[in-house]
Amino acid sequence: MKAKPLHFLLVTGLVACALVSVRAQQKTPVPIPNPGVPQIMTLEDKYVRVSYNNEGYVSLGFRLAAGLVGQEWIMLEVGMTVREGKPAQKLERTAISISVPGGGTVPLATQQEYTVTDLRGIEMQTKVIHDSINYFPPSVRDACRLGYFAEMSSGTTAYDVVELSPIRGCVGRLYFKIPGGLKYGQHFLNVKFANSTVRVPFKIYTKEEEKFIDKNWKDIKKQVEESFKKKGGI
Repeated sequence: MKAKPLHFLLVTGLVACALVSVRAQQKTPVPIPNPGVPQIMTLEDKYVRVSYNNEGYVSLGFRLAAGLVGQEWIMLEVGMTVREGKPAQKLERTAISISVPGGGTVPLATQQEYTVTDLRGIEMQTKVIHDSINYFPPSVRDACRLGYFAEMSSGTTAYDVVELSPIRGCVGRLYFKIPGGLKYGQHFLNVKFANSTVRVPFKIYTKEEEKFIDKNWKDIKKQVEESFKKKGGI
């Protein structure tokens, strides 16, 4: 068999290397959920999301909720504040809801609904399943309680209104009763601030999706960071 010219072998080798490089870079992109409002989103952990705009800032942990598929009641760990330069504002219970797959919206439960329901199973899980949601802008110097619910053993009082200010990061647990039970798919936590809405996306993964996320976490995080790079304000 006739030997190939050296330049042919070199070109073939370079093309092969280029194809390998391109294939390595062409990771399967993950669709980034569209909140329908101008905002920035970050992935802080597999089960921690942050969304914010020029007015409001919301962090969300949903690790426990991810294991409650089929159940009517879920709990989300949430942190909120308003951005530096914005006035303090009062956020009513009715300003918070979640959007579920299929287009429905579920309001934040009331303290009465929470009190008459036996949620000890969920509350016991919070002792071992939880997320760090302590992600706030630099203006935040103090902590406060997002007190929409008062757990039976806490000795605290529930409020229908929480006051937010740029120097305080309010953290708490939010409970929702989902008719028909929690389903797999894309959800949003909706928070209506005085002049805008922040929508924090969180997806309840199937087992297959969870494996994909675990395997490609670094690439997915990088993809999201690059997608939300911005210049100036939102």
